[in-house]
Amino acid sequence: MSNAQQIERFLEMLVAERGASKHTLEAYGRDLNELAATLKKKKRVLVDAQTEHLEYWLAQLHAADLSPRSQARKLSAARQFYAFLYTEKDRTDNPTVPLVSPKQPKSLPKVMAEEQVEQLLAALGDEQDEHSVRLRAMVEMMYAAGLRVSELVTLPLSSIQPILQKNSIPCMVVKGKGSKERVVPLHEGAIVALQQYLDVRKIFLEGHEKSRFLFPSRAGAGHMTRQRFGQMLKELAFKANLDPAKLSPHTLRHSFASHLLEGGADLRVIQQLLGHADIATTQIYTHVQGKRLKSLVEQTHPLSKRRH
Repeated sequence: MSNAQQIERFLEMLVAERGASKHTLEAYGRDLNELAATLKKKKRVLVDAQTEHLEYWLAQLHAADLSPRSQARKLSAARQFYAFLYTEKDRTDNPTVPLVSPKQPKSLPKVMAEEQVEQLLAALGDEQDEHSVRLRAMVEMMYAAGLRVSELVTLPLSSIQPILQKNSIPCMVVKGKGSKERVVPLHEGAIVALQQYLDVRKIFLEGHEKSRFLFPSRAGAGHMTRQRFGQMLKELAFKANLDPAKLSPHTLRHSFASHLLEGGADLRVIQQLLGHADIATTQIYTHVQGKRLKSLVEQTHPLSKRRH
């Protein structure tokens, strides 16, 4: 069986058993094809590669000055691929087991101060043109619900129907990683912004009159792309006198979680709202708060500047 066929089998498994997204499939396919190309230099195909050949591949990634995070992601793809081959009995071992992941630099998520979020929304002012109304709805919804950018742009129109019904709890169902669904609430401000957007949504339906997406677009996927939303957000940051380099869609998600924790929300609740499978992923926000508290004490405590 060729490299391409093995990779295709693996990707089909990711869809069938894990509900992998198109973005995930493209990334895994790209990483495994790159690995296959490197192994070809050693006259090896994917299925018969040994640990020493994979070590050579990792050395090549390091020599190419790839970041530790990118190296780790590619190694993760290889680990899962060879675990799949082992499970399918195409191999009697997993050659990635002895490999050591590149050491990751410790980094905390970037978050905005609550005042900066207000500043961002204020930059939209009272503008009622359809593009401003749409952007306001997207920013409000993302910050109100802590959505991933992929979740936001692919929201189906049906997901917000419960919010629009009278006497119903203002929540919507979001399909996250692995096609896992979770219920997330929206506050009144986000609901108002959403309703205002729905009044102009038809303007964005050119060629997609029956679009199932809340934020339809003429893009190939039929919905606004992650890249386009990120670009719009940076343009808004510039308008709000905020550093565009420090603002991304994920920054809004991080800010949502950090501000909830700051307000006294339980970590388990935040985990559920974010759709994290592991509480350890959510715990990083406690480190963000700890860093803030340390900075606050250093700046304000009367003895913090005392010379020793």
